[in-house]
Amino acid sequence: MVGVIPQNEDPKQIIDDYDEGFWLKVKEWEKKGWAVALHGYNHCYNSNEGLKGLNPLWSRSEFAGLKIEEQKEKISKGVAIMKDNGIEPKYFFAPSHTYDSNTLKALESETQIRIISDTIGCHPYRENGFTFIPVLGGKCSERYLSGEWTFCLHPNTMSESAFTDLESFICKHSEVFVSFSDLLNNPVGKKDSISRVLSWSYFMYRKIRHIK
Repeated sequence: MVGVIPQNEDPKQIIDDYDEGFWLKVKEWEKKGWAVALHGYNHCYNSNEGLKGLNPLWSRSEFAGLKIEEQKEKISKGVAIMKDNGIEPKYFFAPSHTYDSNTLKALESETQIRIISDTIGCHPYRENGFTFIPVLGGKCSERYLSGEWTFCLHPNTMSESAFTDLESFICKHSEVFVSFSDLLNNPVGKKDSISRVLSWSYFMYRKIRHIK
């Protein structure tokens, strides 16, 4: 899955000159079978209430803490840009992984997106009308748990050695990687008890360590 920022205005994400052929590249990614996700609107942090949201990894957020109408506007504008360029996103994940119940309401109101790749758990699960896909870590590494989840990578900050390590990891474990479409072909139920314990433990650890 690749996350696309429709109206990138984050100085830390503007690392190259404007690319006139960007959206053609996104279409090519789709043709390869890549899943394309709406990654916020402009990737600018307007709020420090991320820790009050549904996935409290960080205090900074583009969405969590904003009024419903503000979130609707951001999401509708983002989806409109993608549609204007021939992309119909089916997935969403938020900058800094932070969103709240208003984000879900905005997605439900303004889009057809019902799949979010941003949560802590062992398996995808259904809740509040959405399917949530777990993310466990910022780099690919061994996880001694039974389940299905993703890793979140930031190519713009990765070193050459990080790309080499990623390629080695994928080659070593290629037999257990699946596509997002195949992953969600299986029945998805409620969040299981192990996932709830894992989620609670993870966020409690961050709270105790004052990670924000």
